[in-house]
Amino acid sequence: MTWDFMFFFNSALLGAGLAMDAFSVSLANGLNEPKMKKGRLLSMAGVFAFFQFMMPMAGWFCVHNLAKFFSAFEKFIPWIALILLCFIGGKMLIEGIRSKDCQSEDCSHSRVAFGALMLQGVATSIDALSVGFTIAEYNAIHAFISCLVIAVVTFAICTAGLAVGKKFGTKLSGKAGILGGAILLFIGIEIFVTNLV
Repeated sequence: MTWDFMFFFNSALLGAGLAMDAFSVSLANGLNEPKMKKGRLLSMAGVFAFFQFMMPMAGWFCVHNLAKFFSAFEKFIPWIALILLCFIGGKMLIEGIRSKDCQSEDCSHSRVAFGALMLQGVATSIDALSVGFTIAEYNAIHAFISCLVIAVVTFAICTAGLAVGKKFGTKLSGKAGILGGAILLFIGIEIFVTNLV
C-alpha cells in the first residue's frame, strides 16, 4: 500500500459517502436548535466525526481479529440503526408537536441531550463498521490514516449540515422540531431498507 493521491482521494470519497446520514442528522439537530452556539456546533460535528473514525477502525480490527464474531453481528446493524434513530426521531417529533403552538421569540427549542447525541453518533456510523471489510487489506497505519481522513470529511460535512439547519430552524420556528424528528425517522428507515436490499 502506497501513500499516493488515490489512497487519500478514495478515503475522502468513502468519508463523504459515510457522512451523508450524519449530515442529515446534523441538519435535523440544527433545525431543532437554531440558537446553537458555535462551540456546541463544532463539538456536535466532532462527535459524528469521532464515531465515523471509530467504527471503520473497529471494523478493520474485527476483520483482522474477530472475523467470526463480526460476521454474526453484521446482520443486526440495520436493526440497531433503525431502533436508535426511530427512538430519537420519535422523541424529537413528539416534542416538536407539543411545542408547535409556541409563537414567541423566547420559545425554547429542546437541546439535543448528550446521551441522545451519542446515540445519534452510533446510529449514523454503525454501518461504517462494514467499511472494515473494504479496508481489510490495509496495514494498521494505513487503516488509521484512512479512518482519520473519513473523520475530517465527516466533520466538515456535519458542520455544514448543522449551520444550514440552524439557519432554516430560525425561520421555521416551532415546526423545526417536527421536521427534524421526521428527518431522523426517515433516515432510520432508509438505513434499514438499504441494508436489507
